[in-house]
Amino acid sequence: MSGPAAGTAAAATTTDVVCLGESMVTFLPSQPGRLADVPSFGRGIGGAESNVACALAAAGHRAAWVGRVGADGFGDHLVETIASYGVDTSAVRRDPARPTGVYFRTAADRGTDTHEVAYYRAGSAASAMSPENVPYEALFAGRVLHLSGITAALSPDCLALLRELTAPRPGRPLVSFDVNHRPHLWRGRAEDASVLLELARRADLVFVGEDEAEEAWGIVGAEAIRAALPEPSVLVVKRGSAGATVFASELRPGPRGAEAAAGTAAPAASTDTAAPAASAGTAAPATSADTVTPVPALRVDVVAAVGAGDAFAAGFLSATLRGLPVRDRARHGHLMAAAVLTVPGDLTDPPSRDRADRLVALDDAAWGRLRLAPGWTAADRAPEEVRTP
Repeated sequence: MSGPAAGTAAAATTTDVVCLGESMVTFLPSQPGRLADVPSFGRGIGGAESNVACALAAAGHRAAWVGRVGADGFGDHLVETIASYGVDTSAVRRDPARPTGVYFRTAADRGTDTHEVAYYRAGSAASAMSPENVPYEALFAGRVLHLSGITAALSPDCLALLRELTAPRPGRPLVSFDVNHRPHLWRGRAEDASVLLELARRADLVFVGEDEAEEAWGIVGAEAIRAALPEPSVLVVKRGSAGATVFASELRPGPRGAEAAAGTAAPAASTDTAAPAASAGTAAPATSADTVTPVPALRVDVVAAVGAGDAFAAGFLSATLRGLPVRDRARHGHLMAAAVLTVPGDLTDPPSRDRADRLVALDDAAWGRLRLAPGWTAADRAPEEVRTP
């Protein structure tokens, strides 16, 4: 059997999170400067969804990545490297006719005018993903299916696939969607970034930055974003250095998935002690069905601002799987992001769970005093030993 119906019928939930999307080989510069001037590059990997899978696996969760790569050496490198983090890559498909995508970038901050990225992904193996050629039994085998708007922008077939995966149906896992608006991917397309709003409204948990909501949809401010996205049970609006604002009702797929019929609520990992699944006690009510929880970001000595959004999503999902309160989910997201911000690449080892839990449990004043520098995850230090002003 194939297709969504077969996948939902056959799925056995042995995985915590399944992530679907394109991963590419990334070439990191050996020194700062223009791409034209950099003499050599080191090889790494990069991909929003595979980054999330790797971070979740490193944090002790059962994660799988589903994608499509070329039958080439770069595809071998991607699959082997992602698997080395403990991620299940058994459902990755190889395409003998299309290459694995690659990209080069400079060392400058992505938000600066000097940052350059050169993508070689047009016609890649991943862009050929479609509703007809993905393994639905693997995609629906997890408690959470994590998707992003990058996949929707790769090709019309990829957009059709995301529409299929976010469609309401019995047995659908909780769908997590990171908007991940990439303007250059939408240039020349018949569709525009407004389809990201359509996809987000069909998800259960949504991550979106204030800046990308304004750029993609012309929507300004967290409250206005929530008004445009009332359907997701949890909406995380990322506000850069100001932190994140979480709008939450009970986290469940509701009428869009099987959990509505079964009467089940948010996922809570069977191997963890579940904390309250509702929002933190300090959250202020937005409506009778919603709470709003602002969670300040940490001060971080940034090495490279790449991969932080993926790490935040992984930290938030990790805490969601554990049934932690909303405030703690966002704090775990900030800590995962801080780990990546203090290294040059997209991936790094997260802090130990015990240490992260201790930091998350700090009171608001102590949380506000934290300042994390490169190397902060290496030693299991007590909270008071973390660098403060």
